[in-house]
Amino acid sequence: MKQAKIISIANHKGGVGKTTTTASVGSILATKGYKVLVIDLDAQANLTSSLIKGEVSASIYDAMKKSTALPIYRVNEKTELDLVPASLELAQADFEMASKIARERILANLLEDYKDKYDFIIMDCPPSLGLMTFNAITASDYVIIPLVAEILPFNGLKMISDFIGQLKKYLNPKIEILGILITRWESTNLSKGIEERLRNNLGEKIFTTKIRKNVTIAQAPLEATNIVEYDPKSNGAIDYQAFTDEILERMK
Repeated sequence: MKQAKIISIANHKGGVGKTTTTASVGSILATKGYKVLVIDLDAQANLTSSLIKGEVSASIYDAMKKSTALPIYRVNEKTELDLVPASLELAQADFEMASKIARERILANLLEDYKDKYDFIIMDCPPSLGLMTFNAITASDYVIIPLVAEILPFNGLKMISDFIGQLKKYLNPKIEILGILITRWESTNLSKGIEERLRNNLGEKIFTTKIRKNVTIAQAPLEATNIVEYDPKSNGAIDYQAFTDEILERMK
C-alpha cells in the first residue's frame, strides 16, 4: 500500500516564500496526476485564502485540539488537490496545547489516517519554531527550507538546521532536509554573492532551481489561485515547475 510522502515547508523567518512554495508545488503535483493534500499551519491563513474563496467552517486547529478528523476542502474540481485550512485560533495553540500528552505528536497521529489516501502531504509552517512547526517536522519525511538571498536570512539558517537536527535526534529519526530553496532571487551582486556562499558551503543541499523575484507571485493569491494557473508563462510559474521536477527527482 502506498504511503504519502510528507513534506514540511519551514523557516522561522517570515517573507521567504513558504506559502507560495506550498501552493505552487502542491498545485503542480496535482496537475501531474498526484493526489495532494496541503495543510495550512499558520494563523495568518495565507495559504487558505490563496487557494479557496469564502469562509471555512473548521480548521486544522479544531482537529488538533479535539483529535477529530481533518476538515478537508477540495481546491478545485480539475485536480485532486485538497486543503486543510488554518484559522486565527492557531495563534493560541502553543498555549492551549502545551499541557496535552505527547503534544509534539498530535499532528503525526492525525495524519496516520490519511497517509494511504494521498501521494503527497505538504505543510505550510508558520514563521516560528513553536508547536505548529514542531508538530509538522515531527510528522514529516522531508523538510524544504525556503531562503531569501539576503544576509539576515542566511545567518538564520543555522538556527532552523539545528532545530531540525534536534528533532531528528530525539523525535523523528527519518526526517531529512530535502534541500534549501533560494527565493526572491534577483540578478544583483548581493543575490549572486549569497547564492555563491550557500552553494560553496552547502553544496547539493541547495536546490539547483531558484525562484526569481516576480511581481506576479504576489498578485496570484489576490485572485485565490496559484502562480501556475494565474500566469503560467511568468518567471514564477516557470521556476516552480522546474523546482517541482527537481523535488521529484530528489525523492527517487
